[in-house]
Amino acid sequence: MCWMCDHPGSTIDDYLDRLRSIVLEHGWATQYVEDNRTPYAYTVGLHECGLPELLVTGVSPQRAQRLLNSVARIAMRDALPPPGYRIQLPTGPLIEIVTVDHPDAHMDMAVAFNGIEFSALQLVWADGCGRWPWAAGFSDGRGRQPVLGMRAA
Repeated sequence: MCWMCDHPGSTIDDYLDRLRSIVLEHGWATQYVEDNRTPYAYTVGLHECGLPELLVTGVSPQRAQRLLNSVARIAMRDALPPPGYRIQLPTGPLIEIVTVDHPDAHMDMAVAFNGIEFSALQLVWADGCGRWPWAAGFSDGRGRQPVLGMRAA
């Protein structure tokens, strides 16, 4: 259930205030977007630290939060690797960094924080057999993971 659903009578400004308090406390917040076919999640607040926001598609809320928080901690501590770089997360999948072509089209709460001028990187994950969403047989045809930008050369 979403925060607005759990707080009837609240406004979008109330929700943005909630996100701001999380960003102040933790440095960023995560926003999950429920969708029957292709759920996704992204960070809000990294832009204020001079970093791109992060986005991941096709995963559960719990997995999205783990992935985003793991990479956001790396970014805050060491800086983000460039697009095309692959990272093996200690408690997660192998991921490849891809630049999101139009973050403002997918990341409404980040737009509310940053305006439309911000960058974002997608954390594209390999399935359990090491296949990427651009490869035949990804996830044995069971899952979808849209990639919202072009892979780095």
